[in-house]
Amino acid sequence: MSSKFFDYTLPELDSENFTTLLEHKNVKISRIISNTLKTEQTFLSDKDEWVIVLQGCAKLEMNGSVHKLTKGESLFIPANTEHKLLKTKKVVIWLAVYID
Repeated sequence: MSSKFFDYTLPELDSENFTTLLEHKNVKISRIISNTLKTEQTFLSDKDEWVIVLQGCAKLEMNGSVHKLTKGESLFIPANTEHKLLKTKKVVIWLAVYID
């Protein structure tokens, strides 16, 4: 099955949508679309997570450090590490890889 990565429905302002693109054995790959987030989002996963910004700019906090991610920048988030998406500028397109 094939799909076009950049064909998506834009979520409402200050919200996100998550689309699973592939699940195989201990790996899950998702596309995340964030639309002008101003409300802080807190996440905690029992899986390791690697994210890369494909479009836009976002600010995350993890372990007391703030990370500003722009197009092409990535971040590894170890399992059981609380992290906060503080805000995004306009629309951000992410690729997220979750590893069990």
